[in-house]
Amino acid sequence: MVSLLAPLLPPQTAAAEVFCDVDDALLFAAEEAAMARACAERRAEFATGRACARAALATLGLAAAPIVPGPRGEPLWPADVVGSITHCAGYRACAAAWLGDVLAIGIDAEPDRPLPAGLIDDVATPSERGWLADLMTGTPHVSWDRLLFSVKESAYKAWFQLTGRPMMCGDFTVSLCPDELRFSVRVREPFTVAGERSLAQLEANWIAARDLLVTAVSIPA
Repeated sequence: MVSLLAPLLPPQTAAAEVFCDVDDALLFAAEEAAMARACAERRAEFATGRACARAALATLGLAAAPIVPGPRGEPLWPADVVGSITHCAGYRACAAAWLGDVLAIGIDAEPDRPLPAGLIDDVATPSERGWLADLMTGTPHVSWDRLLFSVKESAYKAWFQLTGRPMMCGDFTVSLCPDELRFSVRVREPFTVAGERSLAQLEANWIAARDLLVTAVSIPA
């Protein structure tokens, strides 16, 4: 089966994805403890996401290890590894890479359906609403409002991984690139990487397939 995620990522990145839950996905004791109060559905998506993560880490040559949630629910990766996990109905995936190759990764998957009524005001800036309206009228076969949300989710995951700073949807401004297969994400507060590189713009790749929208943001080392 052709991967949805892998083409969106740099070649140094390992990706793993499934389109249903893995019934026999095992959890380490620390992961079980994190899911102690979770419902069966949440536990299944968590366990399958961790199975994808272990498959991606194995591609990097790493043995299976616990990947517990951090204070904000972010996965805590082994030393010198960056990664991201996503899940939505009918899809679970992980991307991981060595920190020496990639500084941060964010991935997100969403159903290819419009956002719930009223949510777009929280997601889109005034400038974004302009191109959203044009695309939703001229190219209605993609749920562009949901895609914008997904791009910002991926950007948030990558940015938080790099900076440790929580951000809101309005802190990112998204512009559609001419080929319509890529977005530029402008960050309100640039971040200095390694004391010398100012990072103010991220690039997001995306795909619409199998009734899903999948997006990925990666920050090269």
